Amino acid sequence: MAEGSKVRAAFTLLKNLALAALLYAAIYGIINMVSDPSVAARGKIGIPGFLNKAGPTELIKSSKSGIQVKFAGTDKTVTINPHANVFNRPVTAVKIKDDYLGPRPHVDTEADLNMLIEECRGSYEGIEKMRRPFDCLKFFAEEEHRYYHLPKEAERASKRDPRKADVVDADGHGNTLKTYTPLKEAVAANGTNIGTCPGPIVPYHVYWTGPATWRVEVFIKSYLYTQNLACSRLWLWLDSDRNPNAVQNMLNKDALFARFLPLVDRGDIVVKAWNFPKRIPMPKDEEDRNGFEYYTKPGAPNALGERAVADNMIEDQTGQQWLVLTPKQMTFLPVAVSDAVRFIVLHIYGGAYFDMDVLMLRDMRPLLLPNEHAFAERWAAHPNPGEYNTAVMSLSANSSISSYLLFGGIRMGVNFHPRVLGRMAWKDGRDLEFKMFETAAFDPIWTEFNWDREGRCTVPCFRDYGVVFKGKAGAIKNEWESYDGPQLEPTNLEEPKGKELKARANEDEKHAKHADDKPHADSFQATVDEEVELRNKGVVSNYILAEDKFPPNNRTLSNFFRGAWTYHIHNQWLKHPEPSSWISVLEHAQDGYFAGSRVNPYGEKWTGPDLAPYNHWPELV
Repeated sequence: MAEGSKVRAAFTLLKNLALAALLYAAIYGIINMVSDPSVAARGKIGIPGFLNKAGPTELIKSSKSGIQVKFAGTDKTVTINPHANVFNRPVTAVKIKDDYLGPRPHVDTEADLNMLIEECRGSYEGIEKMRRPFDCLKFFAEEEHRYYHLPKEAERASKRDPRKADVVDADGHGNTLKTYTPLKEAVAANGTNIGTCPGPIVPYHVYWTGPATWRVEVFIKSYLYTQNLACSRLWLWLDSDRNPNAVQNMLNKDALFARFLPLVDRGDIVVKAWNFPKRIPMPKDEEDRNGFEYYTKPGAPNALGERAVADNMIEDQTGQQWLVLTPKQMTFLPVAVSDAVRFIVLHIYGGAYFDMDVLMLRDMRPLLLPNEHAFAERWAAHPNPGEYNTAVMSLSANSSISSYLLFGGIRMGVNFHPRVLGRMAWKDGRDLEFKMFETAAFDPIWTEFNWDREGRCTVPCFRDYGVVFKGKAGAIKNEWESYDGPQLEPTNLEEPKGKELKARANEDEKHAKHADDKPHADSFQATVDEEVELRNKGVVSNYILAEDKFPPNNRTLSNFFRGAWTYHIHNQWLKHPEPSSWISVLEHAQDGYFAGSRVNPYGEKWTGPDLAPYNHWPELV
C-alpha cells in the first residue's frame, strides 16, 4: 500500500508539472501576441486595451472616452483620447504675432498718468467716459505716442540721486551710490546674472499664505514674461505670523516653487517673511496733514528716551517718529491681512503692489517712474471718488500720502479696506494725491461684470470672470462682437505636432537639478520619455479635429484686452484652465518664451535660467 501511494504521488506531481508547463507556455504565447502591435487586441476606440506596465507609464484600460494612463508624476488616473490631447493638439488655429507690443519702452520712459486717467474717466466731476472701457483700451493700445514720453536727459529717472530715491535699494547698493549705472555700461540680464539697471530698481510686492499653487506660478511667469527684469525685483511676502516656517518651507519643501529657485538665486525673486510690525517709521508731519493730531505737549521720555507725541506715535532720541501698534491691533484685522500688508510694505519700501490673482500684460515701469505715481484703480464703475480698489497700487516710500493712508487705517480701527480708506481720503480732500485709474487699465471687464458698461464691449467680450478658463467650442458667447481688426490668417491644423518633442528633447535633463521632489497634489508634468512611450504605444496618435472637445481657435494674446497693463482673475482659486482657453493661450505663449522657441510681447528672447513649463491637469489631458 505504501509503495502504491508513492507511485500515485509521483504521477500527480508529474501531471501538475506538465499542466504548469502548458499554462506557462500559453501565457507566454499570449503575451507575445499582445506585445506585437500587428496582432494586438483592439479596444473600443482602436487602441491597445490591455494591462501593460512599461517604464514610467501604466496603460490600464480603454473605454469610449479614451485610454486610462498612470503617469509617474501623479497619483490620479488620466484618461487620454489618442486623437485629441495635450500632446498632439495644435496650439492655435491662426498665425501668431508674439511681438505685438513692439520694442520695450526706453528705461526712462514715463507715462502721463493724468492723461491716462482723464481719457478714460472724463472730468473729475462728470466722469463722462468712466463706463466706456472699449474706448479706454483703444486709447491705451493706439495712442502710446501721446501718453508716453522720454524726459529731457537731465530730468530722467536715471539722472536722479539714488540716495534720495522713493524706493528702497533703488541702486542695488542700499541707496548709497551717488549715481546710477550709465546706460552704456549697464549689463542685460542673462542666465546667472540679473544684470544692472541704468536707473532706479523698482520693487514689486505680492503677498501669499500657504504653499505655492498654479496661481503663484502664473503670476510669477507673467511678471517674468513682461517686465524689465534688470530694473525690477519681485518681493514675495509669505505670512509668517500664521506659519513661522513659511519662508523655509517655500524654499526647501515646496514642490511647485522649486522651479523658481534658480530665479531666487539670481535675485529676481526675493522671498520675505511677513510679520506684522510692532512699529513703523513715519516722517514728521510738519504741515499737520497726515492726521497724527500731535499732542500739545509731548509725554515724558521713557527709559529708552522715547516719548509719546500722539496716539500710537512715539519719537526716539534721534528725532525719528514711529507708529507703534499694540498686540491687539496687530492681531485684530476686520478685513483681509493682505489689505494691511500692501499699505505697510509700500510705505516702508515703496514700489508697486499686486494681488496674486493679477496677470501682468505690459511693462509697468512707465507708470512707476513719474515723480507723483501714487495710484490705485476704481472699484468697478462706482462713481464716488473714494471708491478705490487696490489689487494694483503704487506709493512712494515714507511719503506724506503713504503715511496718511497708513495712519488712517489704524485710526479707522485697523481697517485697511480700500473703500474705507478711499472715502476717508475723499472727505479729507486728499483723494487727488492718490490717483484713480479706471478699470480698463488693470481689470478691463469689471465694468461689464457689474452691468455698468456703456458703448461697445471689450475685446474679447467677457460677461463672467470664469469664461477666461473655458476652452470648449462655443463656450463663450459673442466674445468677438467688438473686434474690427484684420482677418487672422489660419494655420494648417493637420500638421503633426511631433516637432515639439524635438524641442523638448533635452528638457528633462535641463530641469533635473531643480525638479520637483514629489508629485503635485493636483497637477503633473509628463516627461519626454513618457510622451515618447505613449506615442509608440498608440495612446498619442494623429490629431483629429472632429474628436476634440477643446479645439484650437483664433485666440491670441495680441487680442487679449490689448492696451491693458494687467488682467485681474478675481480669485477663481479652484478653477483650472481648459485647453484652448484664453489662459491656456497665455500659458503656451509663456512656455514657448521660456523654452526659447518664442519671443515675448516686446520681441525679446528669454536669456534667464531654465524654467519648467506648466503642469497638466489630470482631468484635462
